[in-house]
Amino acid sequence: MAVTTTPSAVAAAPPGVLRLTSHPVRWQLLSELARSDRQVRELVELTGQRQSLTSYHLGQLREGGLVTTRRSSADGRDTYYSLDLAACREQLAVAGVGLHPGLRLVPPGLTPSPGPLRRGTGSPVRVLFLCTGNSARSQMAEALLERLGGARVEAASAGSHPKPLHPDAVRAMRERGIDIGGRHSKHLDIFAGQRFDYVISLCDRVREVCPQFPGSPAVVHWSMADPAAAAAPGEAGYPQFVRTADELRTRIEFLLHAIDEVAAGPERK
Repeated sequence: MAVTTTPSAVAAAPPGVLRLTSHPVRWQLLSELARSDRQVRELVELTGQRQSLTSYHLGQLREGGLVTTRRSSADGRDTYYSLDLAACREQLAVAGVGLHPGLRLVPPGLTPSPGPLRRGTGSPVRVLFLCTGNSARSQMAEALLERLGGARVEAASAGSHPKPLHPDAVRAMRERGIDIGGRHSKHLDIFAGQRFDYVISLCDRVREVCPQFPGSPAVVHWSMADPAAAAAPGEAGYPQFVRTADELRTRIEFLLHAIDEVAAGPERK
């Protein structure tokens, strides 16, 4: 006896995240933003698309909740686009379950497990974080990477115009079980000539003056507001430091997965 089936209207439509990311230009934009925060003019150059078309697709990704924007602290006329990796992971997980329960995306733990050291060297991956004052963002990032990355990474931080360590940065880290109270701000010049695998700027201003380092490191920008400048005076401003620490932790967790992928090399392909 013949079996008749009725198409499911729900199953016929792929999840929005798949329709959104399947467009070649949008996928290219996501790929570029997965590496570094970018301005529109940079994305135009990287994708080879017209600015109007690039802006249109960026708008689609923003509406889909995959991309966020922030005004540049170096030039308020510029905007930085960032990929929300956590939102991507969540939406892709839902899409997998929608097709079949067996395709449930099981994300790695909040803290990546310690992976191998950098292939061929036996030495840790060196990461330098830069911001203007080296008083909050870069110090917090350095401490978080040290804690989360363990022996497979070596973290450092510096600033273009060092200022004393901010007490609220110390407090935010202490609440996470990390004491940075004894650390001191450093000028980026002390690292001149040193080799790093990653140089990550956290401040739009320092990105403009970031020197070149030998060895062709991966140069990455995370456009993050200075919590000291963005915060309200006194106790009311402390939540800004908490939000900064939370964002840094999320970004660093994803960075560690990228570091481990490179370290594994062809074996993980």
